Amino acid sequence: MNQVTITGNLGQDPETRYSQNGDPICTFNLAFRLSKDKTGWIKITCFGKTAEVAETYLHKGAKILLSATIDHNKWETEEGQQRSSIQLIANRIEFIKTDGRGFENGGNHDSDDPPF
Repeated sequence: MNQVTITGNLGQDPETRYSQNGDPICTFNLAFRLSKDKTGWIKITCFGKTAEVAETYLHKGAKILLSATIDHNKWETEEGQQRSSIQLIANRIEFIKTDGRGFENGGNHDSDDPPF
């Protein structure tokens, strides 16, 4: 089973682009606590309705809980070096707390109602 649940804060406002067929793809970095003195960062990608919700309601500093799957990419650079990266593909976002620009302790993206 490939399922991750993580809580953290957005490191910057989400960025949205669109696929060739017009579907939204939203990305952002999530900061999370590794230990008392260490912070980790991971790239989050959202598709479809989840991307629309992220673009509309999330912003830098927002605290969220998300459920996701791990995606591991491998590629070779033009110089022949092997590279890899890990990102999370979000399938559910719950809004925990923001800086007051919209919502606190409100819903999730599965609902048709706004997250407040």
